[in-house]
Amino acid sequence: MNYTKWNTLLGWLVFLIASTVYLMTIESTASLWDCGEYITAAYKLEVGHPPGAPLFMVLGRLFSFFAAPESVAVWINALSDISSSLTILFMFWSLTLLIKKIILTQEKEITSGNQIAIFASATIGSLAYTFSDSFWFSAVEGEVYAMASLFTAVIFWAILKWDEEMALYKSGELSDDYRPNRWILLIFFMLGLAIGVHLLGILVVPAIGYMIYFRVKEEVTPQGLILTGHISIFALGFIQEGIIPGSIAMASSFEVAFVNLFGLPFFSGTVFFFMLLIGLCVFLVRWAKKMDVTMPS
Repeated sequence: MNYTKWNTLLGWLVFLIASTVYLMTIESTASLWDCGEYITAAYKLEVGHPPGAPLFMVLGRLFSFFAAPESVAVWINALSDISSSLTILFMFWSLTLLIKKIILTQEKEITSGNQIAIFASATIGSLAYTFSDSFWFSAVEGEVYAMASLFTAVIFWAILKWDEEMALYKSGELSDDYRPNRWILLIFFMLGLAIGVHLLGILVVPAIGYMIYFRVKEEVTPQGLILTGHISIFALGFIQEGIIPGSIAMASSFEVAFVNLFGLPFFSGTVFFFMLLIGLCVFLVRWAKKMDVTMPS
């Protein structure tokens, strides 16, 4: 029984089931609450209420290209449908990774019976979430929660993939040229995109912190669990209260200084700030590569 093949096929089968159900039950127009605002803002590429959802607006505008004027709402609702179906797909793959990890703690290898148990459990779990009331409700309307759930699911799946490959890397089953930390880079990229939809996506940060702790530390202690929790909550707060509003505030300060104090044209301070920020990121990446900074083994 080819585990990888069946894992892929069953995952896409669950995705197909979820997509079919959501598209059959899609809202034909705008629902109550914020859906009318989001659909209108996406169709006209306008600015929604704070803190905004620029990535959702751009993708909603892309979906509206396929619609006649009277069916724009349906197509933007379909964006939530597809996002929710993809959430179920990555949930299925996350469940197979977690269940497989549990089985490997008790047995040396995955037997055919174990594989059937893994796939059956993951299928039941993902389909149960597919038909849950709250998730189904947000999956058929033009709101940001469906896409935010997708980013949460992808990020959590990525940290599970990092954990799986890091275990193989530490055991010597992967070559030194193969670096599992590429999943960490993907996670940071997806976190950045998630902010452009809804801040719900960054709530997965504490889970990432604990996954890294359990993989890096050979011995788990109560003190380590508490410290990891505090560091994760601090990182979450720093992202939400520091990086997201702080970067915009700093760009604003540069803009005011460059225009009012130095007499330079509009946007010169903003452009300089982001050039400085990009340059700092490039320097840190090159420095990390030079110093060969890796996760401890």
